[in-house]
Amino acid sequence: MVAMKMQINGKAAGSCGGECFDVRNPATGELLEQVPRGTEEDVALAVEAALSAFEGWASISPQQRGMVFYRAAGLVRQRKEELAALLTQEQGKPLAEARNELEGFSHVLEYYCGLAGSLRGDFIPVKGNGYSFTVKKPLGVCTAIIPWNMPALIMGWKIAPALISGNTFVLKPASSTPLTNLTLASILNEAGLPAGVLNVVTGSGEIAGESLVRSPDVRKISFTGESGTGKRISELAASGMKRVTLELGGSDPMIVCDDANLESAVAGAIRGRFYNCGQTCTAVKRLYVFESVAREFIRKLEEGVKRLKVGNGLDKDTDMGPLNNHSQFEYIKELVAGIEEKGEGRIIAGGKAPSFKGMGKGYFFEPTLVSDVPGDSRLLKEEVFGPLLPIVTVRNLDEAIEEANRSIYGLGASIWTKDLDRIRMGCEQLNAGIIWVNQHLKVAPEVPFGGVKESGFGRENGPDILSEYLETRTIMLKT
Repeated sequence: MVAMKMQINGKAAGSCGGECFDVRNPATGELLEQVPRGTEEDVALAVEAALSAFEGWASISPQQRGMVFYRAAGLVRQRKEELAALLTQEQGKPLAEARNELEGFSHVLEYYCGLAGSLRGDFIPVKGNGYSFTVKKPLGVCTAIIPWNMPALIMGWKIAPALISGNTFVLKPASSTPLTNLTLASILNEAGLPAGVLNVVTGSGEIAGESLVRSPDVRKISFTGESGTGKRISELAASGMKRVTLELGGSDPMIVCDDANLESAVAGAIRGRFYNCGQTCTAVKRLYVFESVAREFIRKLEEGVKRLKVGNGLDKDTDMGPLNNHSQFEYIKELVAGIEEKGEGRIIAGGKAPSFKGMGKGYFFEPTLVSDVPGDSRLLKEEVFGPLLPIVTVRNLDEAIEEANRSIYGLGASIWTKDLDRIRMGCEQLNAGIIWVNQHLKVAPEVPFGGVKESGFGRENGPDILSEYLETRTIMLKT
């Protein structure tokens, strides 16, 4: 099999080490592609290409840069079915979710295309000292290390604000999902992105990722992934005074009050937990329900979950695909095995790998509900990345917020109620970077996104993110 190449300086490139790794379909175990295993030398070549391209890219107007995004967004939409099939095969999600993610990628490009004209400095009147003003300058070479759960969307979140600001970029995709990222990079080149402006190096985090973070020519690092890795990146970046954005783990609570619209809340919990097989940073990972409505809510939730069809994402009637990789599959199995053994709850739906025709070697697991979960359970303390939802009953909102905040994480949270005082209380007291009211999970590119506590620091999206990729220079002018 001929390996799909890395993208360095606008050209396909193999690894300097000559090695490749396999990318397999998590629904079947089928070998999709072999991809170069990037080395430190490959990273150095990619950074050098980005550095060489920087002056030319930074010198053109933001509007010209934005037009590249506009054309690329159109090309992605033209090829959406082809790209969705590729994304589904390497990641596992149903085709409908893959299409939605690619539409999100195009939307992100178009949003930052629209912001191109807003890149400007300020005039500062200073009496007696002539004129003062600021100008905004791009940083230089920026990089991102991204995960496998939303590879296309998160690629858009990372590259769009950096490139529109005039920076050049090196992207390190996840090892299990590099194919869509490589294809999207080639589409951007087709849309007119100059050679070297965006480079993609595939390989392990230990070698390719760490080499990027250590590179003296990289000025900014954006990372989405596990908290321990984020801490390591922050430590390495500090020695080079590099800017860092970290979007790390989450254990998002969902609070259902006794006056909530239960039908809407049930639908929100199902989508919020089992979308992308529960492998979403801001998925509902802990469910707190008022005692007075718990029995009815859980009954409706159980009925809805049992209607979900697990299967290959390429099948049109699939609601939930497989877990993305073997380690995630084993982790979920381990958690479920310990639930009733250790008294960590009662499984009321799911709880095992399904059996169906054609499942082959896929990493499938049933959508699983666990009730009567004690407060010290792993299900409530860890970031459970998979189709497993623990349910806890609470007496009132005070108790719900106290339990929701009893976590090292603070990425997202949601409260479901019709009461404005409860909404205000939830928004003021929940420790999370984003708080939804009567909804969960959706994030538009127009709004800032990020966490508090061990969920990281810095923000993605919105107009304010541009300042993360620009430095301010002050000019004092006296004639």
